[in-house]
Amino acid sequence: MTVASGHQQGHWKEKAPPARAWKGRSGRGRDALAAEQDRAAGGRDRRFVALGDGRLARASVELKVLPSTRRIRAYLRWSDQGRSPTVYLGQVDHDTRAANLAEAWRMASAKELLTLKPVAPESWADSPSVRASMQGNRGKDTKPELRLRSLLHRGGLRYRVSARPIPDLRRTADLVFTRSRVAVFVDGCYWHGCPEHYRPAATNADFWAKKISGNRERDAETNRLLSQAGWTVVRIWEHEDPVRASERVMRAVRDGPVASTPGIPPTGTDPASGVW
Repeated sequence: MTVASGHQQGHWKEKAPPARAWKGRSGRGRDALAAEQDRAAGGRDRRFVALGDGRLARASVELKVLPSTRRIRAYLRWSDQGRSPTVYLGQVDHDTRAANLAEAWRMASAKELLTLKPVAPESWADSPSVRASMQGNRGKDTKPELRLRSLLHRGGLRYRVSARPIPDLRRTADLVFTRSRVAVFVDGCYWHGCPEHYRPAATNADFWAKKISGNRERDAETNRLLSQAGWTVVRIWEHEDPVRASERVMRAVRDGPVASTPGIPPTGTDPASGVW
């Protein structure tokens, strides 16, 4: 009786769902599969289940189609000391695998099967998502740096990347021209307190204000130490036009400092002091 009622309500489809709704592309590597799960879950830090005793495991969603029902069923799986526990989440019926994975992760969250990975005590971030964002910020090879380097290379200049202008001084410049003694820094608008684009943090505001202020003080000290050692410091904001920025660097390398330049370093140092 129950089966017949279920059939009348449409619990069995006339045909199986399309492969794109549940089956992943063949030949993908582990990194691609992990990235797919991260996107569906809303972030890598949102894929954890608690195992007890403070232990966590990163879970994944698996989609299956049962021949008897021709419905897509979602399961949450993870690994625990050689075992592979599995929890049935429910049925999903979107047209794409991405949408069905996302729906399954929402089911897992609603069932309170997931937990956020705690932030390490030594971390500056006040949440896993903030920490992930911080880790995603590159220390070198940023897009503004790569654009600048490409223009300078096409202009015939050669340089060292991420190097110390003075070996004994623990300050690394993004570009170093050793013969002309020019050090170039491409400064991020947030981390170095850009007067045009910096906006105070909404959470943990006091900590981040001190952090940015400390960065600016360190920038000023770097400018002073390098200038005293006979180096020309060129500071470029990440928002600056790369062509104009490259022209400033070329002038510094080929002609030496000029009386005034469009770029103002994060510390407000006068260009006449050798920082421009």
